[in-house]
Amino acid sequence: MSPRPPSAPPRLAGYEFEKLLGSGGFADVFLYRQARPQRRVAIKVLLSTVLDESVRRQFDAEANVMAQMSTHPSIVTIHQAEVSGDHRPYIVMEYCSRPNYGVRFRKERITVAEALRVGVQIAGAVETAHRAGILHRDIKPANILVTDYNRPALTDFGISIVAGQGNDVEDSQGMSIPWSPPEFFTDPPRADVRSDVFSLAATVHSLLAGQTPFERRGQRNTASDLIHRISSEPLPPLQRPDVPAELSRALSVAMAKDPAGRYDTALAFGRALQQVELSLSLPVTQMDVLDERGSTAPHHGEDDELDAHTRIRKVATVDPETGTRPGSKRRLDPYAGVAPALAPSAGGYQPSASAPSTSAVSAASASAASASGASASESTLLRPAGALPSAASPPPAPADGAEDEERTGTPAWPFVTLAAVLVIVLGVGATLGVRHFLIPEPEERATTDINVVADPAANPDPPRDIELQVIAPDGGPGEPGKVRVSWQIPDTLGEDDFFRVQWAELPSNYQEFAAPKDVYGQYSTVIDIPPQQAKLCVTVQTLNRNGGASQVVEKCLNGG
Repeated sequence: MSPRPPSAPPRLAGYEFEKLLGSGGFADVFLYRQARPQRRVAIKVLLSTVLDESVRRQFDAEANVMAQMSTHPSIVTIHQAEVSGDHRPYIVMEYCSRPNYGVRFRKERITVAEALRVGVQIAGAVETAHRAGILHRDIKPANILVTDYNRPALTDFGISIVAGQGNDVEDSQGMSIPWSPPEFFTDPPRADVRSDVFSLAATVHSLLAGQTPFERRGQRNTASDLIHRISSEPLPPLQRPDVPAELSRALSVAMAKDPAGRYDTALAFGRALQQVELSLSLPVTQMDVLDERGSTAPHHGEDDELDAHTRIRKVATVDPETGTRPGSKRRLDPYAGVAPALAPSAGGYQPSASAPSTSAVSAASASAASASGASASESTLLRPAGALPSAASPPPAPADGAEDEERTGTPAWPFVTLAAVLVIVLGVGATLGVRHFLIPEPEERATTDINVVADPAANPDPPRDIELQVIAPDGGPGEPGKVRVSWQIPDTLGEDDFFRVQWAELPSNYQEFAAPKDVYGQYSTVIDIPPQQAKLCVTVQTLNRNGGASQVVEKCLNGG
């Protein structure tokens, strides 16, 4: 069978369709041109064939969560969410034209500096989501887009949940196995902020390794193989000589099997990556965190240098009459995006290391004015390059050798040019020598074509050894009982395979119980028991996103 063809793009008032950007399990993403204001936007449209109410709820929740988070500079901006004329929900998002990191990490060698920069910036986005009470649960390279300003932007909050519901993730759909933490595959699965820390670290690891963390080249890499390695095998070391030991240690801590051994927060992991940047003498990447709780994370004295590179902004409110900040109203920071030197210190902003304070600027200006004898306004006036000095300014002193040049008539520039050429030649020769003798040639990686229709996929193998366990025979008046359905994963399960669980042969008036339930990355689920039925049988089938389907395996209650 061939992959699912994309759906027809909906006709949307004020938008002109341009092309298909991509397809997923439940939605397509199209490129449109918006008429007013004129811009190109990406529009994610839910498939009209999706009848599962839980998927529709997740789609609506994604729009609400991303709208709440999209003011962050490293989260994709949401413009609008509506329902089309043919009754398909859609989300209008910022269009990121550059290739995402899911495309890039397998096709090119990403530098250590870029991987660290992306990790720090996305850590700020994840920390912001956590402080708002949201777990992402699907952080991976493909969900990190790149804006036109070459800044990473996190997207796809489709399976995010409220942080307090981390022990109730039975209905998870669409999680990506290669970057998922071990607790996602326990029975029952669990999730908390440290689960997102694991996935973010696995993403940084993938950018550096050119493959997923537990993938083995030349070996079988099915979903069951990956789940086994993630749950029980140690993290393989990065085979790159330019990756420092400090970075390998940070990734190992963030990807510990036991959540208690990981960094407690995404902020702490981002700080660890900033520390690696310091040790490599790289520019320390700014990490932005929006804190709606009115308090910042505690830190120790040794973190003071990194504090200068971490903006933790509070949501400030100001009474227009008194100038105070009552707790009953809240609005976004009016100084967001303004240079830190101009933002009020009472608002809780921390200026970056490169931005001097207002008082320091004033003192420096006054000092410069007094030293040159110019007025205060003269000392702060900006002039274009080559502008003439003021009349009060003394003429510039002649450069060294200028008097000799005027006296002898021999220009000095030929000798300066010759010296510069010699320096360049020696520098290029030394660089080529170091690269040839000391740095090994990078391993050539096989690449895959983009937007090429995949070969027809073979039907997957069916699940084995289905078990039914009634965990609530009667849920009470008006509430059905519940049964846990579990099975053994087939050995040939592919990475894109999932399972479909459904009651068999129910009467037509039992539509509420007849809807199928798709299960991703797990081998058990809980479903409601239809009441007043003498014979009840459950079917389980293996499917994949290319349209392949295994034989249906049936198991009945009461030994049927």
